[in-house]
Amino acid sequence: MKFFQVKSVEETFDLISEHVEPIAESITIPLFEALHFVLAEDIYAYENVPDFRRSTVDGYAVKAKDTFGSSESLPGFLTLAGEVQMGQVPPQTLQAGEAMYVPTGGMLPEGSDAVVMIEHCEDMAGLVNVFKQIAPGENVISIGEDIRQGALLLEKGTKLRSQELGALASQGITAVSVIRKPVIGYLSSGDEIVPIETEKLAPGEIRDMNGVTIGALVTEWGYTFKYGGIVKDNREKFEQRAKELLAETDCLIVSGGSSVGTKDYSVEVIQSLGKPGVFVHGVSIKPGKPTILSLAGNKPVIGLPGHPASAVIIFHLFGKAILEYLHGARTKEKQLTFAKVTKNIPSSPGRTDYVRVRLYEENDEWYAEPIIGKSGLISTLVQSDGMIEIAARLEGIQKGELVPVRIFR
Repeated sequence: MKFFQVKSVEETFDLISEHVEPIAESITIPLFEALHFVLAEDIYAYENVPDFRRSTVDGYAVKAKDTFGSSESLPGFLTLAGEVQMGQVPPQTLQAGEAMYVPTGGMLPEGSDAVVMIEHCEDMAGLVNVFKQIAPGENVISIGEDIRQGALLLEKGTKLRSQELGALASQGITAVSVIRKPVIGYLSSGDEIVPIETEKLAPGEIRDMNGVTIGALVTEWGYTFKYGGIVKDNREKFEQRAKELLAETDCLIVSGGSSVGTKDYSVEVIQSLGKPGVFVHGVSIKPGKPTILSLAGNKPVIGLPGHPASAVIIFHLFGKAILEYLHGARTKEKQLTFAKVTKNIPSSPGRTDYVRVRLYEENDEWYAEPIIGKSGLISTLVQSDGMIEIAARLEGIQKGELVPVRIFR
């Protein structure tokens, strides 16, 4: 196999979608525990929502034709026929020339077809003055207008947010079949990497920052993280520990050291974990060119650069996409905003650049201030709120341009 045939960012995403398949195992869990899980099956509506006609405002249920011609200068006059209590059926059918008070969300009486907002009426001791004409259906939600019985409510592969849980609750659904959340293993490699609890660093040593930052991202995105520790630059021990951790997880992340030998070990070890093997070794991107993506059986393996900023950016880009495919999510999440760049940012054509930025608001506009620094500087990540992409076809971004920003937090 030929390594380091560098791929573009677009080719890398295409290869991820081609290679990574969702976990097949599904579980049934209570609705209250289903946040951020992915549906394992299509769900159809059992009931109409609402199953009765209801008002969207506080006002008076009327026959719309009885309000035609009403205005501030020439109000209409309707007889007050009572009021609707929340959660109860209206006391009677509405007749021509009558109005009935109904609160927001209340059931409309039979015979009515619209609601006049209370602001456009005046109750004069049993006589309702109407100062505005309305159309049939105005301020009314019809039966099944929100959710229609028998319609597809949520598709398989939908990642459940609070609003999807609410839609399921509206149907009386108390438990759902979801895809099990993936368990993500992480392994740091390199003679220079030491545990974070190390009190005094020897010359050349670095605490395992990547294990913490990548683990936090995995947890933040709703997956289960399993820290596999640190292995030194020894091919046999590296391969043995990687195989052990891969067997215990659904996806393995390896963060390599900075030496050429370590990079070679990473590729060789990742390739040895199983077929079909490495499908990306090198991406035309800055930072993060020496990225490795592989598949061992049906389990993705991600080889991240050792530099902290490079590792985080690559994991935001490709790692999140891989985990979402692995979890069976039908739509991929991108937390984006738009902001004006505060200075010119040069770039080399033919390579996609990702630049860390700090976001701030001034005069009701958002600005993105580039945080310039080498890929090994964790401080640049701490200062950053997100990153902007400079596409491979561009030579840079000009000050004042409105650009999309991928949010870190």
